[in-house]
Amino acid sequence: MIRHIVMWSLHEQAEGADKASNLDKAKALLLSCAQVVPGIATFEVAIATPGMDCTNDLVLHMLVDDAQVLAAYQNHPQHVAIKPFMKAVVKERRCMDFIVE
Repeated sequence: MIRHIVMWSLHEQAEGADKASNLDKAKALLLSCAQVVPGIATFEVAIATPGMDCTNDLVLHMLVDDAQVLAAYQNHPQHVAIKPFMKAVVKERRCMDFIVE
């Protein structure tokens, strides 16, 4: 299995909206991709909890069966369609994929 973790920090203002609005929209867009391909075992999206130690605003945590599932997810038209919005509102992105043994 492969664990896929992506964390984003968003701009305070982007796409005519404030950070909170863009976080809600980004979360909804990501969640809309939760079942676009078979082989996704875990799909979690969370917004940082105020008052807790967080260095990013938004996180995606996925556990997928294998590299083919991850590639299919990343290239799925529904996932590709959200990328322009994400690129417009994101200040910084961090990603890590690793094999779970």
